Amino acid sequence: ESLLSRIRSFERSQKNAVLVSVAALGAGGMLVYWLRSRHKIKTLEMGDGWWGSGERPLKGKEDESIRPFKIETSDKEIEDLHRRLDQARYAPPLEGAAFHYGFNSNYLRKVVAYWRNQFDWHKQVEVLNKYPHFLTTIEGINIHFIHVKPSYVPHGRAVQPLLMVHGWPGSFYEFYKIIPLLTEPAKHGLAEGDVVFEVICPSIPGYGFSEAPHQKGFDTIATARIFHKLMNRLGFKEYYLQGGDWGAAITTNMAQMLPQSVKGLHLNMVFIAMQGLGRMISVMLGAYVPWLVGLTREDVRRVYPFVQKNIYNTLRESGYLHIQATKPDTAGCGLNDSPVGLAAYILEKFSTWTDNSFLDKDDGALESKYSLDELLTNVMIYWVTSSIVSSMRFYKENMSKFPGPAADPRLGVHVPTGIAAFPQELLHTPRTWAKDVFKNIITYSYMPRGGHFAAFEEPKLLAQDIMHFVRKVEQL
Repeated sequence: ESLLSRIRSFERSQKNAVLVSVAALGAGGMLVYWLRSRHKIKTLEMGDGWWGSGERPLKGKEDESIRPFKIETSDKEIEDLHRRLDQARYAPPLEGAAFHYGFNSNYLRKVVAYWRNQFDWHKQVEVLNKYPHFLTTIEGINIHFIHVKPSYVPHGRAVQPLLMVHGWPGSFYEFYKIIPLLTEPAKHGLAEGDVVFEVICPSIPGYGFSEAPHQKGFDTIATARIFHKLMNRLGFKEYYLQGGDWGAAITTNMAQMLPQSVKGLHLNMVFIAMQGLGRMISVMLGAYVPWLVGLTREDVRRVYPFVQKNIYNTLRESGYLHIQATKPDTAGCGLNDSPVGLAAYILEKFSTWTDNSFLDKDDGALESKYSLDELLTNVMIYWVTSSIVSSMRFYKENMSKFPGPAADPRLGVHVPTGIAAFPQELLHTPRTWAKDVFKNIITYSYMPRGGHFAAFEEPKLLAQDIMHFVRKVEQL
């Protein structure tokens, strides 16, 4: 009996040992899983979509061919434009108003006179066609893009694919001056000749020559998915992204959606949420002890006085945004019918968003940074495609959703990121604020001059910063 008791006691101790071991292994496994899950990068769900007319076809694969495209015009198109320009009506501006009430109609008459009598649309179409244009169908709509490859690549040099995305009220044409600097840097005297790009510039669906979505709900996430599909269709597995305005929101979503495909993200505008106790404390202390909250002297110069620069100026400049985020079709109908109204609406942004001080100029100082041919070519892209309404709808589709254009703070952005902070941008985002969302900032540059339309206004500065960023990423 004593022997049997000892055996039973030994069996019980063995079972307990096994149970303790299993429990320990289970707890350890759960701890390892928890630790690993903490470091796992959360991504935007890619999903799928259909933006064509009617319901998605049940059968049949989408045509994935890439078709050459050429911009064309006609005498009839130009005659219709001239007739409308000739019949324009103007309201006289208030004395001394400059651009404080919007586009000054005295200067508008001069712009329209140039448009009617000197602007050569046939010639500008030739300029637009100097780069190769293509169309391809994705999720039921035709996507327009230009794809420019370097004419010469030195031996042993890797060509980096770069997707550049425009915003509103811009277009793919914004990149025409920066493209040769990126594809042929040595020819244009850039020291960064060891970095060479092939550049892909798509038109956001509903803008220019990209077909407008026929269904409700088309936002930056849907655009990000379509542009990933475009790059994949072109044969790229990894690529760099660059954007400002809506292009910044779209490329940021692309980085959150497929980080494994994005070698690096370069932005010249950063969308972040301004809410939260931490941000409030940073703003309050930053005016007195900026070093305590990570702000530099240059940040202080650009951010303060805070109410003036971040609230009053924003309210003054964002009336268009409220209209477009609520009832875009109403105002859009008038703009789509009147080329003069369209020009005033678009070009006013190219004045004030380039430099806030241009409000004080009777001509909005538009021609101090751009030529009328450049400005009117961008307007014509909206006019001949009747795309102003669909471009305005993009605001309604995005502003009604959390977190809107701002990068989703719950996800963050983990790909290598470069930020070019231009001094005349609508809002300045200090690096210490950007780090809340962008977790892997490789370069952050205080640009010496320039505003919202960086590629259009300061192509060389932007090209140099992109190259500097990419070189650093390639050395990681």
